[in-house]
Amino acid sequence: MAKPLLEIKDMYVWFKVFGGILKVLDGVNFIVYPGEKVGLVGEMGCGKTTTMKAIMRILPMPPAVIPRGEILFKGQDILKMKQVKLQHLRKKEISMIFQDPTAALNPVFTIGTQLQDTIRFAEKSGKNTEKEGIRTRAIQVLKEVSLPDPERVLQNYPLQLSGGMRQRVCISMALVSTNELLIADEPGTSLDVTIKDQILRLLKELAEKRNTSIILISHALGAVRGMTDRLYVMYAGSMVEVAKTKELFAHPLHPYSQGLLAATPRLTGGGIGEGIDGRIPEYINPPTGCRFHPRCKQAMPICKDKKPPFFKVGKDHEVACFLFQNHR
Repeated sequence: MAKPLLEIKDMYVWFKVFGGILKVLDGVNFIVYPGEKVGLVGEMGCGKTTTMKAIMRILPMPPAVIPRGEILFKGQDILKMKQVKLQHLRKKEISMIFQDPTAALNPVFTIGTQLQDTIRFAEKSGKNTEKEGIRTRAIQVLKEVSLPDPERVLQNYPLQLSGGMRQRVCISMALVSTNELLIADEPGTSLDVTIKDQILRLLKELAEKRNTSIILISHALGAVRGMTDRLYVMYAGSMVEVAKTKELFAHPLHPYSQGLLAATPRLTGGGIGEGIDGRIPEYINPPTGCRFHPRCKQAMPICKDKKPPFFKVGKDHEVACFLFQNHR
């Protein structure tokens, strides 16, 4: 098997706030292989974006602290990288698309100014280069994301574009250089259903064309089903299940995964899903043991006392639940 492109090992992230310490990430483990498309799903507030910001080293520190863990990119620990190496990583190797294009783009600068500055930073280390060459490159990347009339788009301000067009601009910025890993943080959240589908298809096509690995973050399981090779299910700062996408949809094993799928609306009808009782716990005083046990209908005494490790239940299927501790 190929070596992992990205590997997160036993990572914890805490936030020091006025009321105490928010223990958000609780020993996260996560792997992405070269050319692989991986989904990360879970309810809002479960730590998905925090995990990805830790990879990019853009968490505000303080209040954030990472007391333990490693983030290995091609074998090198991102958490120990010096600033020069980190800047190179962001320029040439890892890009991130944020979920709100309106917040990601500066409203007082034109698209052309922001995109050309991104190209200048990524391709020429910030040095002055030929203006016409940069403009040509900007038009090229806008064409890659299927934006009509890119010359006009360069002259527009973000608020003059639709939500779908702004998101395509953000994707073009992330794809300025041939990155090995693209992190897409719920790229269709602010878009309607049809435009969201177009954006996801575009990301998939560009990733396959460039052989780029993708991490797709979503709280909507339907958005990742046709887009990813493997899925991680996250709950309250912990990974609870990982499997091939088709396998997880066909045979979800963790009670939380089953609840997520049961709550997903179906085109065939059948009424509104039952959902999952309760809500994600407060991170300032999280439950002991398995963090899902207060909401789990199958909880056992051991669930309150110990955090479950991953139990292997198939070739590429693992689940962090004591229901499967004796699985053979």
